[in-house]
Amino acid sequence: MNPTTNTQPREGEIWAIGGGKGGTGKTFIASCLGSLLAKKGRKVVLVDMDIGGANLHSFFGIDRPRRSLTSFFERGASLSDILVRTEFDNMTLITGDIHSIASDTITFSQKLKLFRQILKLNAQNVLIDLGAGSHLNTLDTFLIADRMIVVLVPEVIAIENMYHFIKNSLFRKVKNVLKEYGFKEIVQHVWDRRQEFGIRNLKELIDYLKGSFSYIGTILDHELAHFRVSLILNMVRSNQDIVLGTAIKSVLLKYLGLAIDYVGYVEYNDAVWRSVRERKPFMLNYMATGCASHIVALAENILKGREVVLPGVNG
Repeated sequence: MNPTTNTQPREGEIWAIGGGKGGTGKTFIASCLGSLLAKKGRKVVLVDMDIGGANLHSFFGIDRPRRSLTSFFERGASLSDILVRTEFDNMTLITGDIHSIASDTITFSQKLKLFRQILKLNAQNVLIDLGAGSHLNTLDTFLIADRMIVVLVPEVIAIENMYHFIKNSLFRKVKNVLKEYGFKEIVQHVWDRRQEFGIRNLKELIDYLKGSFSYIGTILDHELAHFRVSLILNMVRSNQDIVLGTAIKSVLLKYLGLAIDYVGYVEYNDAVWRSVRERKPFMLNYMATGCASHIVALAENILKGREVVLPGVNG
């Protein structure tokens, strides 16, 4: 079974929030999106997959829960057994507070069991807060989502980490898809000999595979049709920061062949760290801030499949 392939029909949607680098505000964004969806009356489950550094519960003023993914991995509890209530009647939380296991020690069978249960959670929206890095378990969790969301801050290292995270996710997707169809070795073989074939980036690899093997081209066109990433820029301080999203779109299209959606940005605001320090849900206590209005706007863009409108750029 391919952990990144799901053919079972589901009513709800899975949103995964990642990006590669730590400190970009992924957990903050996940908590805010979950809060907004819950306020709309949707049944929401937040899953903290930042194993070893889980702190999503703190954004809701919840003390370290006794029930966590430790109970799932070590004691055989189901995900429905470890749900923790929040201030929102229709939103619950699964914390990744694990001390005896690391992300890279989760076995393949444990990962499949986890994914199967995530897919079966009784919720209209399941939001997964991913940890930093591009470990295969993190990539596979990102790839089970209906909406793959990356959170970025306007800093060079964060941009580089985000690019590698998306590139690794796409490469993982291509390899897993072709493995499902019995072409396990082709992608890695061509990539390892990319200089010989004149391939300089992942877009050219995919184009080469499509051009050289018509049946693979058909497979990839079908399987990658819904590989769509949504970009959120966090902690912006200037118009220059805001328009950075359009430059990132161009880079990803040129080198990865991906047309991503720039769904919005969030301005830097001291109210964010105040809410964290106070252990109060941001979208309940700071709705009057410009930061909150930006989050509302980008959430609507995600729900409606739109991009942010930047005067003079795309509107």
